[in-house]
Amino acid sequence: MVPTATPRPRDAEPVVVPGNHDTCVVVPMYDEAGVIASVVAELRGRFDRVVCVDDGSRDASATLAAAAGADVVRHPVNLGQGAALETGIRYALAQPGVDYVVTYDADGQHSLADAEAMVRLARAEGLQVVLGSRFLATLSDVPAGRRRLLRAAVRFTRSTTGLDVTDAHNGLRVLRRDAAAGLRLRLHGMSHASEILGQVARGGYSYAEHPVTIRYTDYSRAKGQRGWNALNIVFDLVVDRLRAAA
Repeated sequence: MVPTATPRPRDAEPVVVPGNHDTCVVVPMYDEAGVIASVVAELRGRFDRVVCVDDGSRDASATLAAAAGADVVRHPVNLGQGAALETGIRYALAQPGVDYVVTYDADGQHSLADAEAMVRLARAEGLQVVLGSRFLATLSDVPAGRRRLLRAAVRFTRSTTGLDVTDAHNGLRVLRRDAAAGLRLRLHGMSHASEILGQVARGGYSYAEHPVTIRYTDYSRAKGQRGWNALNIVFDLVVDRLRAAA
């Protein structure tokens, strides 16, 4: 199934702060028409390159993202966030001059300032991967049920990968070109977050965590994972670990 790409309109060219020309932000989206224009507009004020991967949306997400200044790559049908990230990363790496790829959620949860700080850290420290962690910042806005689920995911990730991480399911991350090129996402649903960490461990990539703030709005809560989906994630990850061991 071949995705199609729509370049951003010529008139969508905001002033960009120097220093981010080497970075492409990848935003997977599915039915995000209510917020995607504002998310893209904010990103385009600081990053020259933003690509939104429309994962089979049934609304006007693609049109609104393109009008706000993003390149848009479209999946004809919904394949899952992992598949959207895989498509977006490959698209980003095909653009000339891209040395860093930022993955960024479409629902308005992430902070632009955090994304910029993480890119600066990757450059300054020569890191291949920088991972956002809400557990290195304030936890006041993290719903209690989600906090328990995330803590369990961290324990599972530490025990199966050996990575000393504090947050296993954060969509804000920075990948240097070599690390991004080495990723191959096979778990196309929400399990991709832990799959990425597994590949970071197996690839021996240099990494660090950076504190980030997650904005839990009514919209983002409605779009977020349901607790029962954790069972599907665990099943997918066990299968992935068995594949890796084979």
